[in-house]
Amino acid sequence: MSDTTTRGIRIQVESIYVEERSDPQESYFFFAYHVVISNVGSETAQLMSREWIITDSDGNVERVEGDGVVGEQPLLAPGQVFEYTSFCPLRTSMGSMQGSYLMRPAGGESFRAEIAAFTLAVPGVVN
Repeated sequence: MSDTTTRGIRIQVESIYVEERSDPQESYFFFAYHVVISNVGSETAQLMSREWIITDSDGNVERVEGDGVVGEQPLLAPGQVFEYTSFCPLRTSMGSMQGSYLMRPAGGESFRAEIAAFTLAVPGVVN
């Protein structure tokens, strides 16, 4: 579980291995991750873009950038929460993700809300 707060934007992420969509014999491991973004601060902010850094256990790194999340650019007033689930395939049974969301507050300069690293792992791979 990842839990980080930057300038009043709290980001919690939890991952799960999706066995039925994976094929270990083909080095294909499919993970889902659920994100909860909470505005625990005092100013309204909009999520403009995302950046993910995905690392597998062989050390391969992939950077994924794009506008919004799941096709949306949620506007979060203080006290509001936005949740979504997305997916990440890996070539190894274990890896990690971390990143940031570019947030634009109503009356100030944009900032990066950090997403702390979290593990993607097939159950039983990590003791």
